[in-house]
Amino acid sequence: MTLKDVQDILEAEVLVGRDQLQKPVKTAFAADLMSDVLAFAKPDSLLLTGLTNPQVVRTADILDITAIIMVRGKKPSEETVKLAEELKIPILSTRYILFETSGRLHAKGITGCIEKVGGEI
Repeated sequence: MTLKDVQDILEAEVLVGRDQLQKPVKTAFAADLMSDVLAFAKPDSLLLTGLTNPQVVRTADILDITAIIMVRGKKPSEETVKLAEELKIPILSTRYILFETSGRLHAKGITGCIEKVGGEI
């Protein structure tokens, strides 16, 4: 699957990275806590989040995330867009909520980059 396929599945608007829609995508991670993203997300995954601040882009850069998908119709600040353009990290925005976004992608073959964490809960 490509980022273009993801765009179509999520009826998403491409805010940054229109020239990168042919990037391959196999896995995703969904979170609003960037500490969880840093702890559990894997390189080459999609990052699904409701956050729109520059820290999301910095986190994606550290982990070599393929693209950021902002849910609930959220749009990033101008500062966030500029940083994503500079670092060449695509940002897409979908009106679907986080749960629905995850479900739609999973139904089309995108898997989580981690299934469960170890230890007792």
